[in-house]
Amino acid sequence: MSRGNEANVAKKPNIFMRIGLFIKQIIAEMRKIVTPTRKQLFMWALAVFIFVLLLMVVVTAMDFGLGNLAFLIFG
Repeated sequence: MSRGNEANVAKKPNIFMRIGLFIKQIIAEMRKIVTPTRKQLFMWALAVFIFVLLLMVVVTAMDFGLGNLAFLIFG
């Protein structure tokens, strides 16, 4: 039974052929990359900046609130 399975399995190409195929696939994927325009880059950077500021405000408010709560509980 195992001999029949071995005969049906395709033989892998040698290591150099696989490396060459891998490099060709990398180059093909790199050609698909699209660089954003200046406006898109600015808008995404602005969105990230605003999101980080929002998270800073939330974390600061939680820290302040929980600190005051701990002070009220434990004196």
